[in-house]
Amino acid sequence: MTALYWTLSAVALQRLIELVYARSNTARLRRMGAVETDAEGYPLYVLLHAGWLASLATFVPAATAPHWPLIGVFALLQLGRVWVIASLGQYWTTRIMTLPDAALVQTGPFRFLRHPNYLLVVAEIAVLPLAFGAVAIAATFSALNAALIARRIRIEDRVLAPRRGV
Repeated sequence: MTALYWTLSAVALQRLIELVYARSNTARLRRMGAVETDAEGYPLYVLLHAGWLASLATFVPAATAPHWPLIGVFALLQLGRVWVIASLGQYWTTRIMTLPDAALVQTGPFRFLRHPNYLLVVAEIAVLPLAFGAVAIAATFSALNAALIARRIRIEDRVLAPRRGV
């Protein structure tokens, strides 16, 4: 197996594990009274991320040697991802779930940024294709991701505003 396929397999496995964890947290939050916002938009994120990985598997030649420093950057981004997930704990999901009266998380990277996970995703979407010389894939999926994340941040900020005292 080539470096490309090892990398894509590792990323796909990581995302599947995250989805299982997110699904468990989502179910628990619903039982606690959480409300989902923008359920109709959720499939767009699934399509974006699946398309991103599939396009790399389809359009990047398997024998393409990675640019190892960018693979290192991508690995560091994964540590940031783990930090976000660990900081949110039982509140981390891949959906916009709002639990009324729950305090907002103010630890970990949330001490410094309002949406650290989205910043990491923006970087991931660009860095991984660039690590394999796929500039067009990086540009295309970065543009699509930017539109989705901008939309999601507007929605999330709107539903969290009462808990922020805005």
